[in-house]
Amino acid sequence: MKKLILAATAVSLALAPATAQTPPFETAAPVAYLEDLSSGAVLYAKDADRPMPPASMAKMMTAYVAFDLIKQGKLKLSDMADVRPETWRKWHGPSAGSTMFLSPGSKVSVENLLNGIVVVSGNDACVVLAEHIAGTEEAFVNLMNQKAREIGLNASRFGTSNGWPDEGRTVVTARDLAKLAKLTITNHADLYKRFYSKESFTYGTTLGGAPITQANRDPLLGRVRGADGLKTGHTEEAGYGFTGSAEQNGRRLVMVVAGLNSFNARIEESVKFMDWGFRAWSSRKLVSKGRTVEQADVQLGDASQVGLVAPRDLAIAIPSGANPNLRATVVYQGPIKAPIKAGQHIADLVVTSPGLPEQRLPLVAAADVGEASFFGRIWAGFLSLFGA
Repeated sequence: MKKLILAATAVSLALAPATAQTPPFETAAPVAYLEDLSSGAVLYAKDADRPMPPASMAKMMTAYVAFDLIKQGKLKLSDMADVRPETWRKWHGPSAGSTMFLSPGSKVSVENLLNGIVVVSGNDACVVLAEHIAGTEEAFVNLMNQKAREIGLNASRFGTSNGWPDEGRTVVTARDLAKLAKLTITNHADLYKRFYSKESFTYGTTLGGAPITQANRDPLLGRVRGADGLKTGHTEEAGYGFTGSAEQNGRRLVMVVAGLNSFNARIEESVKFMDWGFRAWSSRKLVSKGRTVEQADVQLGDASQVGLVAPRDLAIAIPSGANPNLRATVVYQGPIKAPIKAGQHIADLVVTSPGLPEQRLPLVAAADVGEASFFGRIWAGFLSLFGA
């Protein structure tokens, strides 16, 4: 009996005979990571898998859990949360770090809490939202860790809803932070646009005082064209960090820097890093949306093969001005078992070139493939006995 585990087919895409090297880049950040989401290429990685405290970058996970619940209809932006006096006492004043200036005993909407978390990094907002969703912050942290496992943040764990120092319980990696940013942008596009790109947020002070406007600390906003998120972080333990994203001409990059020693260094390194990503690299279209790239074998289906098509225009990142020699290979676990739905991600187009990072682009099923009939399954089993 012959069992095919991995199918790999070289595909001709009029690739040019030349070589290229990754453009040089230096950063003062001890940890740095840059990914081109349009191509899947990791453009730069420096100690990207080092476990580290995220500080307020952990709030991205708090927002992601809330976004998921909103998408599922289990939480509404208009829902009102209670600000418990005990929570207020713990999370107000200079010793409590960033705050959105909630008032004890008041009610605040989920929408305002998300603004308080995303825009002004309110520690109080995180805990109030956590208590509203799960009853206690501890129970909400369990949801954070459950979601982290579900979405593949395998090197990260969370001990608080706001990233406050917790004796090392909360740790992440730059690669995981970039993945969380990517999933926030792709899975919750509308909520991402609604909250993350705001330049400031105004909310009433404690005890009914005059409203206070606080600026978003995102170092890319207003400095890099197309910047629209995500989250800064700072504690003495973690240093200054930032997970950010920007989109230019349909090409989106996600970056992480961490461990910097000052507020100004975070601005300088973040802007320099993102500018390098857009300037030193360019996008090259390989496959038009809807084009069939290859056929994949189907197991126990009412068709023996299914077309693998591009779900969007597929492009790769190459050094600006370069014309590298590229090799494209279709890879999938196969034969693919029916049933299959049209548009289902079932294969990848893997593009490689000497001196450049591997780039992995999605391919989807061109059509539905149903399960084979009873007699079709018997016939397939009969053929398998003879290695057919």
